[in-house]
Amino acid sequence: MGGTSAGDASSTGGVLYVVATPLGNLEDVTLRALRILKEVALIACEDTRRTSRLLQAHGISTPTTSYFEHNEKWKGDRILDVVRHGRSAALVSDAGTPGISDPGFRLVRDARAEGLAVVPVPGPSAVVAALSVSGLPSDRFTFVGFLPSRSGARARALAELAPRRETLVFYESPLRVVAALTDMLAALGDREIFLCREATKIHEEYVRGTTSSVLALLAARPEVKGEIVLVVSGAGEAPPASKDDVAATYAALVAAGRTRREAVKETARRHALPAREVYALVLKTSA
Repeated sequence: MGGTSAGDASSTGGVLYVVATPLGNLEDVTLRALRILKEVALIACEDTRRTSRLLQAHGISTPTTSYFEHNEKWKGDRILDVVRHGRSAALVSDAGTPGISDPGFRLVRDARAEGLAVVPVPGPSAVVAALSVSGLPSDRFTFVGFLPSRSGARARALAELAPRRETLVFYESPLRVVAALTDMLAALGDREIFLCREATKIHEEYVRGTTSSVLALLAARPEVKGEIVLVVSGAGEAPPASKDDVAATYAALVAAGRTRREAVKETARRHALPAREVYALVLKTSA
């Protein structure tokens, strides 16, 4: 579809545009995005310094204001005030599509709650970029975003994701990626995985391998830098566990010091069975 949409017409009143911007390469921006950024009265940026590089590269002098997690409560109202008075504003993030793992969704939510016009200007997205070159199934996927920073919470989150059969997509900090991969290996097993680091930037890196091989690669480096997306294959089709397999798993967990309740829960998770079914089997074999 081409041309000017109804949402682009200033005669309809103020509009909040949600504008996708380049992940790294400043050429990865749409003609429409550049036009909107020139025409609006204000651009709300996650970091005005980063956005200014894009604006300068394309000769755009529109005023900017910061909008991020720690000022969103009071700054959001000031941004929407522009739209309330019949002018338009644009929301951008540091890179990619606003609202994906950043506070932008709250501004959109507040605008919609007031009945203000909100229009997307689509473009780059780190999730889609990584999926598109991963070689892993993309017909169904779950975008997890960032895992918890603490190991215990991260392990629990991964345990819940373990039975999922669709491809899983994660954002991860370079400071935590080795720890996260270590927990993934323990919770999900040694799966096919794709590392997308610094997409479209000078030092971009794309690695296809297994969880253990990518973990070894990054762990051997003195330091890991850059924005990271991890694309992980879903759980494979496993043959149904036999009663002996289930009983053996439970017995090994109890022998390792787990309580009966913990052993039942973990056995159920490992074999993708209801806990009540495992408990019933354990009662029969111990009777």
